[in-house]
Amino acid sequence: MLMPKRVKHRKQFRGSMAGKITRGNKITDGEYGIIATEPCWIRSNQIEAARIAMTRHTKRGGKVWIKIFPDKPVTAKPAETRMGSGKGTLEYWVAVVKPGRVLFEISGVSEEVAREALRLATHKLPCKCKIVSRADLEGGE
Repeated sequence: MLMPKRVKHRKQFRGSMAGKITRGNKITDGEYGIIATEPCWIRSNQIEAARIAMTRHTKRGGKVWIKIFPDKPVTAKPAETRMGSGKGTLEYWVAVVKPGRVLFEISGVSEEVAREALRLATHKLPCKCKIVSRADLEGGE
């Protein structure tokens, strides 16, 4: 699963997911992609599940790009623990995703195979997404 090799601080604040994204909203490498339409935290195991769903559907043909990386640590306290006594231990890593962010890209396969692979991947993700092509984004600008 994806996680940083090392970080400056072991624990982080929760932060804010307000607003749309200004960078990372274009398809740069592939022909088709998934774009988030709502803000969310995507866990590293969800990213991996989406990647596996796409590569299995394409029968390992074509190329898949993962455009997000889980670099935010999320902590949790054990169940039935009293309040206080500090912040909990690190449980998992998340990628902070805002609306408009390109999550995955794919190329090297036909359009119907790519769209079906991306559709299967969206079912593994916790936020609403839409499937777009490079032509859709360039034509809309």
